[in-house]
Amino acid sequence: MPRISAPNLREHRAQTVNRIIDAVARLSRNRGIDAISMTDVAAEAGVARTVLYNYFPDKAALLLAFSQRVTDYFVDSLEQDLREDVTASARLESFIRLQLKGLLAHPHPGAAEITAALGPDAYQALAGHVAPMHKILCEILAGGIQSGEFRDLDVEATARSILAVIGAERIPLVSGEVTLEGAGTAVIAFVQGAIRPLSA
Repeated sequence: MPRISAPNLREHRAQTVNRIIDAVARLSRNRGIDAISMTDVAAEAGVARTVLYNYFPDKAALLLAFSQRVTDYFVDSLEQDLREDVTASARLESFIRLQLKGLLAHPHPGAAEITAALGPDAYQALAGHVAPMHKILCEILAGGIQSGEFRDLDVEATARSILAVIGAERIPLVSGEVTLEGAGTAVIAFVQGAIRPLSA
């Protein structure tokens, strides 16, 4: 019977899950997801492989749990730090910077990588994880269109495009190829140029 270090079994399980997800976070900083095995994760987390499989039956379940944690972090940060008393342009800029900051703090495999490694079912599950961020971004864009700060555009499609542009900075950020400030400036300039009113 494994030793329980927490006050009760529920807390012990929560601590073990956190150790495992933290291990994925550390490994994902330096490797592609194809190179990370369940054995690697178990060793990094300091748990037996059998224990790892008790919590996550396969790699897909493990990576999706990791993705969910990153999404929760993003959404919590956005809800805390996005001000309501500023222009839509300012809110959009804050959204972009917070997303980039989160990518650097919590690097995670992109949807394309997970889809290639684990198949389309994993992509569908990831789509559900991204939905809360997509919704917040759509609300910012809709507000900007209504106020005249942004041109009239397809909000859903534009939000997807902006999230893709932000996600493209993940690898350059984690590798140190670009700085957080540099990535923010570049993405904001690109997005603002794409959505500002045509007469501006």
